[in-house]
Amino acid sequence: MWHPIKHFRTITHHRMLVAKYCFRLGLYWQGLTHDLSKYTPTEFWVGARYYQGDHSPNEAERAERGYSSSWLHHKGRNKHHLEYWVDYTGTDDPPMDGMKMPVRYVAEMICDRIAAGKTYKKGSYTDASPWEYYNHSKKHYLMHPETRALTEQLLQMLRDEGEEKTFAYIRRELLKKR
Repeated sequence: MWHPIKHFRTITHHRMLVAKYCFRLGLYWQGLTHDLSKYTPTEFWVGARYYQGDHSPNEAERAERGYSSSWLHHKGRNKHHLEYWVDYTGTDDPPMDGMKMPVRYVAEMICDRIAAGKTYKKGSYTDASPWEYYNHSKKHYLMHPETRALTEQLLQMLRDEGEEKTFAYIRRELLKKR
């Protein structure tokens, strides 16, 4: 069933949350431009067709088609997704791996995970939700070891110490070095 209005509201709500969090970190341009590709026909109409309301429509498209055309388009245009940073290594072991993500995109990824959790889980969201989502799937992620360590550190800090302390740490310790 097609749900273009519900999908539009969902992605817009998500973008506004990410913008709010990015602004708190001083990442104004990233907050303003976050996930704009979701409004392109390639992503928007697939999202409207596979709209779920409680999780990404990419999962439903993937279940039906065996892949998600929307996700393939999205990850290649948005640097806050770790999959954007997968490249050939130049060796056979492994032939592909995660490249080191710049800290500003790791910070945006954390904002994205918080916003996605709040958008889809609504009232059942806790500061542990982003860690639980990541931890459930981390085995298949191709990530640079430093990016993995930083991502896990920030998601665990969010889980254990909350949003305010995590954002303060990111601003004070990570983004001041840019």
